[in-house]
Amino acid sequence: MNKITIAIDGFSSTGKSTVAKQLAKALGYVYVDSGAMYRAVTLFAMQHNFINENEFDSKRLISELQNIRISFNFNEELGFAEVYLNGKNVEKDIRTLEVSSFVSPVAEISEVRKKLVEQQQEMGKNKGVVMDGRDIGTVVFPDAELKIFMNASAETRANRRYHELLDRGEDINYDEVLHNVMLRDNIDSSREDSPLRKAKDAIEFDNSDLTVQEQFTTLLNLAKKAISDKS
Repeated sequence: MNKITIAIDGFSSTGKSTVAKQLAKALGYVYVDSGAMYRAVTLFAMQHNFINENEFDSKRLISELQNIRISFNFNEELGFAEVYLNGKNVEKDIRTLEVSSFVSPVAEISEVRKKLVEQQQEMGKNKGVVMDGRDIGTVVFPDAELKIFMNASAETRANRRYHELLDRGEDINYDEVLHNVMLRDNIDSSREDSPLRKAKDAIEFDNSDLTVQEQFTTLLNLAKKAISDKS
């Protein structure tokens, strides 16, 4: 069976990663969470005090990019690949609200985007990949056979993120999460380098009123059709 590239873009907390993991598992494809790669770079910047609430020394971060190694190691118990930063498992560390609050400024840096896009394109050169992010269908894989642009209201997305963080034991409030979601939307959509845009040939998919199973079933059918069309 011919393999295709599936690019899933969209705003934060639209469930991109969840459905991308499901699709990759169902199709036997490789899953790559491009957003996790930017989060890992952000965590590195935080660990080295390149970024905090008061300042962002982007020049120091750029000078250290060659020392950042990001990899994905499959965890059989969890059923998906976890993110490693310079050999250390940082899957949980990169999912905090603190990292979320800094990731958009880091992702704006052209040198960061160039480094990670090169890695992402290398990961998908043999197809059979499902990758989600902000610029997968427009920059990373503009020739992807299936492009999905996911969306949902800011309130719906904030509510999902809020409960996700609560389940992880974080001490946060809903208004703080909503503010972060709306701020990231603005930064991601207005940055000069690879802004969040729906690719012209992408299928827009609003999952505000869908269950996880409903959205998976719908997108799996779209993927199977795209694979069949290529055959």
